[in-house]
Amino acid sequence: TPLKHLGYKSVVVNLSDIYAMNAQPTQIIVSIAISNRFSVEALDELYEGIYAACREYKVDLVGGDTTSSQKGLFINVTAIGEVAPDKYVRRNTANVNDLICVSGYLGGAYLGLLLLEREKQIYLETKGVQPDLENRDYILGRLLKPEARKEVVEFFENVSLQPTSMLDISDGLSSEILHICKQSEVGAVVYEDKIPVRDEAKEFAYKLEIDPTACALSGGEEYELLFTIAQSDYEKIIDVEGISVIGYVTEASEGACLISRGGNKHLLTAQGLNAFSK
Repeated sequence: TPLKHLGYKSVVVNLSDIYAMNAQPTQIIVSIAISNRFSVEALDELYEGIYAACREYKVDLVGGDTTSSQKGLFINVTAIGEVAPDKYVRRNTANVNDLICVSGYLGGAYLGLLLLEREKQIYLETKGVQPDLENRDYILGRLLKPEARKEVVEFFENVSLQPTSMLDISDGLSSEILHICKQSEVGAVVYEDKIPVRDEAKEFAYKLEIDPTACALSGGEEYELLFTIAQSDYEKIIDVEGISVIGYVTEASEGACLISRGGNKHLLTAQGLNAFSK
């Protein structure tokens, strides 16, 4: 990951958490610990990315701390935002019969990671070989320069739509659905053929002989918004490009399941990142 991209991404992934509460980010605090193997120029490059994200999302960098580390680079970002008390959206307030929706497309970031890992391995095994990124700008961009979905939150405001629950997709779609189900004490039905995966991502997944749906369910690092809405709000999103209804909320006793294209039912499992697993 180029350091400028890393700085940008470090900010964006934290702003995404603010948007996922239906709030607007206003400030960030950035603390870093850096070893002596990083040059001053490298640090400047990192902060170029941080400042670029601040400009893009109109947030202020208001403080932080810089210190040394024995090895590597550590980045800690705190994002601060604001929201009216009656507009704040949690992840534990989904209701039975709500519709499950997602913004954008899924699976691309994971495929971008697979591409970079493949080319790195080839480079290590054959010195001097330049990476062949195959003009895969879409999947590489999804990994290296993700964007927080501020325009989705602005859309909610414009059409007077308040999700009943919401969070961003950092650990994979299945993990995030299960988070909402656990926190809200509900179940879910998700339809495989409704999960949005862009054609470029599908084509590369098939080239690698992996299932695009698996990439969407477990890949993570998407920073799209997963949210539930009341059925009465369906008309507000039915014709909106970039928002997909992928299922509905059920009673907790029914569990969380995926209906395949063939009509078979499978239990959803959290195969994405678990930061606390051994």
